[in-house]
This record gives sequence, C-alpha cells and structure tokens, in this order.
Amino acid sequence: MSEHSGSATEKIMHNIMETITDKLPKQKSDNIMNNIMDTISDKLPKQKSGHFDQASVSDKVNKMFGRQRSLHGVLGGGKSADVLLWRNKKISSSVLGLATAIWVFFEWLDYHFLTIISFVLVLGMVVQFVWSNFSSKLNGSSKVPRVEIPDELFVNIAVAIGGQVNKFLGFLQDVSCERNLKHFVVAIIGLWAASVAGSWFNFLTVIYIGFVCAHTLPVMYEKYEDQVDEFLYSILGLLRDQYQKLDSGVLSRIPKGNKKTE
Repeated sequence: MSEHSGSATEKIMHNIMETITDKLPKQKSDNIMNNIMDTISDKLPKQKSGHFDQASVSDKVNKMFGRQRSLHGVLGGGKSADVLLWRNKKISSSVLGLATAIWVFFEWLDYHFLTIISFVLVLGMVVQFVWSNFSSKLNGSSKVPRVEIPDELFVNIAVAIGGQVNKFLGFLQDVSCERNLKHFVVAIIGLWAASVAGSWFNFLTVIYIGFVCAHTLPVMYEKYEDQVDEFLYSILGLLRDQYQKLDSGVLSRIPKGNKKTE
C-alpha cells in the first residue's frame, strides 16, 4: 500500500513539474527548477559519503620512527631534498654520476688526489696559454677572464661540516653522561660496526657507499613506504623481544650506581 501511494505521489509531482516547465519560458523554468531542487536537497537528510579519506587514513598509519612530516620535510626540504628524492632526474643523476666518476678515478684507476689536482691545473694553464696567444690575433684582445672561487663557498662548507661534527660529538657526550645503559650499548655497537666497515674499505669507499645510499634509499623508501614500515616494525619487534630477554637475564643483574642528590 505504501509503495503504491509513493509511486502515485511521484507521478503527480512529475506531472506538475512538466506542466510548470511547459508554461514558462525555458530560462525562467530552468531557474525555478534549480531553486526547487536546491530546496528539496536542503530539506533531505544528508547521508555520509561512502568513500574513505586517504589523507586521514594515512595519518593513522604508523610512520617510521613516529614521524609526522613528509619524507621531503624530514630531509630538510629545499634543493638538497629534491636531489635526494630525484625530483629532477637530470640533476640527481649528474650528481651521482660525478661521485661515481671520482670514485672510479681514485679507486679503480689508482689515481691520487695530488695527481688529479696537478692534471687539472696543467690543463687549465694550457687552455689559458692558448687563449691568451691566439685571441689577440683573432679578436684583437688578449684579456683572459680570471678564475676565482668565492670565499663564501669555503666558509659555508666549513660551517656546515663544523656544525655536523659538533652535533655528533654532542650526541656522543649526551649518551655517555645520561646513564642510560641501553643507549650507551647501542652507541658502542654502532661505533664498533663503523670500525669493522673501515677495516674492510678505505675512507673514500665508505664515503662513496654512504653517498650512494643517501641517493637511493630515500627514493626507494618513498616509493615503497608502507611495505618498508611494516618490515622495519616487525624487525624492531624481534629486537625488542631479544633485548627484553637480555635485560631480564643479564642487564638487570648489573648493579646500578645511585645518583647523587644535591
């Protein structure tokens, strides 16, 4: 009965709408129809949308190390983060190719730093010599442009390196003085692993490996972020279980010194 009355009401409303649209001009009838539909849509109860908000869902997913910012922001943003995340493939590939060429020259071809510098300086002097002697005959001017490296470049490099070294030394001092055995043991293991890697490779190879990792791991992580986070959290869970066993079996039996009260 209710379905029959509902269908009859719909037919009557449909006939009324058709009559109104036939009697009125097209533009005016369109405006009236739009007003009627807007009124009906405002009066009807609004239903919740059935799709999911991807941004809100992704915010709830655990990020590596509990980070809330994007990977681009974690890397510092700006041009350096663009290079590491391959936003401009030409620049990133050029930087990585230049580093690879330098490593090949020093490691595979057995060139030394002084040898490379000497070859570059000799080549520069030859070019300037040819330029100064033949440009006067061709153009009538023998003036060669001066090559100067700005002082700010060296200052910025020194400040950046000094800042990172001071941060690393401060981190080691904090770990040594905070009386946290867990952090102290992890720092010692990390330095021991670095010493082992240094015995396997020379300093330049270690720097090159770190450079390559810095230009490949972030972009790979950005591409497979969810899978990497899930794998790392599973590994961290296993390590946490092993540490709890070690703590309950060995570390908890080590006597701890009492802090001095002022």
